Amino acid sequence: MFPLFHFSLWLKGFPIKKAQVAFDHIQSIAEEEYPQYIAQKRNEIVAFHLKHNASYKALVGNANPEAWESLPVMTKKDFQIPLQERLSTGFTTKNVYVNKTSGSSGDPFIFAKDKFSHALTWVNIIDRFGWFGIDFNQSLQARFYGIPLDFIGNRKERLKDFLSHRYRFPIFDLSDKVLEDVLRQFGRKRFNYINGYTSSIVLFAKFLQRKKIVLTSVCPTLKCCVVTSEMLFENDKILLETQFGVPVVNEYGASELDLIAFQNPQDEWQVNSETLYVEILDEHNNVLPNGEEGRVVITSLYNKAHPFIRYDIGDIGILDEQSTAKKPLLKKLIGRTNDVALLPSGKKSPGLTFYYVTKSIIEDDGNVKEFVIKQTKIDTFDIEYVSEKALTLAQIQAIEKAITTYLESGLTFNFLRRETLERSKSGKLKQFVSLLN
Repeated sequence: MFPLFHFSLWLKGFPIKKAQVAFDHIQSIAEEEYPQYIAQKRNEIVAFHLKHNASYKALVGNANPEAWESLPVMTKKDFQIPLQERLSTGFTTKNVYVNKTSGSSGDPFIFAKDKFSHALTWVNIIDRFGWFGIDFNQSLQARFYGIPLDFIGNRKERLKDFLSHRYRFPIFDLSDKVLEDVLRQFGRKRFNYINGYTSSIVLFAKFLQRKKIVLTSVCPTLKCCVVTSEMLFENDKILLETQFGVPVVNEYGASELDLIAFQNPQDEWQVNSETLYVEILDEHNNVLPNGEEGRVVITSLYNKAHPFIRYDIGDIGILDEQSTAKKPLLKKLIGRTNDVALLPSGKKSPGLTFYYVTKSIIEDDGNVKEFVIKQTKIDTFDIEYVSEKALTLAQIQAIEKAITTYLESGLTFNFLRRETLERSKSGKLKQFVSLLN
C-alpha cells in the first residue's frame, strides 16, 4: 500500500525521514548516558533561545541560564502577545507549523513549532501507536472527535481524515439512534483501532453494554482503543476493555508540545523522554521527588521556532518512583490546576474529587449515561445528567452523604436532568467546571 500518511506529511514540508533518523538515534542512547543527553539538549535549547529569541531573553532577565532551576517557569499568560513577536530569528509564520490550543485551561493561544520539531512529534506518535500494531499508512481508524461545522473547516478535516486513513464519527449527537448507525459501520468496515475523546467512547461502550455486544464480535480486525483529552477513570477503562474486547490505551498530550505520555503494552504510562523534559514542581517552583504530587512543567527540547522552556502546562500529576531518565513513568494525572473547588470552610479540593465520588454511585445501575458537575456558588453545585429516568431520592441522598464524608457538610446540590450535555466546540466534555471568579 502507498504510504499516503507519510507522503502527506512530506507534502506539507515536514522532514519526516530526517526526523525518523534523529528519533532512532535518540532511542539508541544507553540508559547510563541518558541523563547527559537530557542535560545537553536542555542547555542547547536554552542557549538557542537566549541568542535568537528576544521575548525569551527578556523573560529570563538576570537569571543564570546555567542554573536550570533558576530559569523562570513559563505559562500561557506569557504568550499573550502576537505570535510574530514570540518567534525566534529566522522563523516567520510562513515557514513554521502554526496552530492554536483549545483553550480548555482558560488561556487559549496561537503557537508555533519549527517543521523539524513537528516532524519529530509525528515520528514519536507513530512509534507509540506501533507498540499496538498500528501503522498509520495502513490501519483504519474509527475516530470519535469533533469536527468544524462550517463548510471550509469541515472539508479540510474530511481531507485530513482521508489522508490519515480514518473514518470520523460525529460526537455532538450520541443518542441511541446515532450509536446504532455507529455500530453498523463497525460491522461494515475493517477498523483496526479506535481513537478519540474519552467521554464519547465511554458512551458508545455503555450502549454496547446495554445491547450485550462485544465489539470484536462485530469488528474482529480491531486491535486497540486509544483515548485522549479527557480523564480516563479505572472503572471506565474496565468497561471499555470488556465491551470492545481490546486493550485500552491512555494518551496524554498537548498540541503546543508533543505527545507527553502513552500507556505501553506493560500498562505503564510511559513519558516521552525523547523530545521532552518533564518536571513536577511545588507551588514555589521547587522540583519535587518522584512520587510526590505537583504541577506538570515541560520543556520542549527541539522546538527552535518558539520557546517552551519550563512551561507550566496547567496540569497536576505524579511521576512514578520507578522512573529513570530514559524511561520516566507517569504514576497519576490528577487534573488541571484550574479545576479546583473552593469550599465554605476555606478548603480547596480538586473538582474531579466530586466527579469521582458521584460517579461511584450515580452509574451503578447503568441508568445515567453521563454527567457533569458545575460549582455555581461557594456552597452550591449543579449536577447535570443524561439518563433514561430521573435519579431516585435514595440515589440523591447517597451522593450527598458520600460527598459529606469525603469533603465537608453544608453543601447544596441541584440535580438537573438534561436531554444532552453542553460540549466545547471541539466536542470535549469537561467533567467539572467552576463558575466562581
